Amino acid sequence: MTPQIGSAITGKVIQRLTAPSGGVNANLAALTQGAPAIPGLLDSAQVRSGNIASDLAERSDTVQYPAANIYCEKIVNSQIEKFRTFSGKLQMAIDLRHSEDRLDQVQSNLETYADAVMGVLASSLGDWGGGMYYAGGYQVAFGPVKHGGRNFIQTAKITFEIGVSIS
Repeated sequence: MTPQIGSAITGKVIQRLTAPSGGVNANLAALTQGAPAIPGLLDSAQVRSGNIASDLAERSDTVQYPAANIYCEKIVNSQIEKFRTFSGKLQMAIDLRHSEDRLDQVQSNLETYADAVMGVLASSLGDWGGGMYYAGGYQVAFGPVKHGGRNFIQTAKITFEIGVSIS
């Protein structure tokens, strides 16, 4: 049952990120209004489930950037509610990757994409249905710019917790 919980929440996160209204692209449009355009929107083909290293993804498949990989990092059944099958938290991660051919815009554009993802999380507070809820809060860690992708690649890892209480 535990892996099914991780997959179910991953699916719900992907739905929220790719939603036509309130998703990443709607937040990107709001963030970049009146500012220079960013390289591209995040379409549903660029959002995947799975914890896949960027160099491995590039070798095994054609990758479009920006790209987002959503996965469950940790499952904790702390039995807060004693007679439930599962009562605890899942730590989820969104591995956001952006690549460009010029070094000067990689970080600022990745920060814009990360801001759009954080906007989706901020608007997703509350009950997600099926005994799942998001109480808010997240952490963002930016990695260094490396060689890869279109020439330069940088990642941002956004982690957050989802509470789960099911019988």
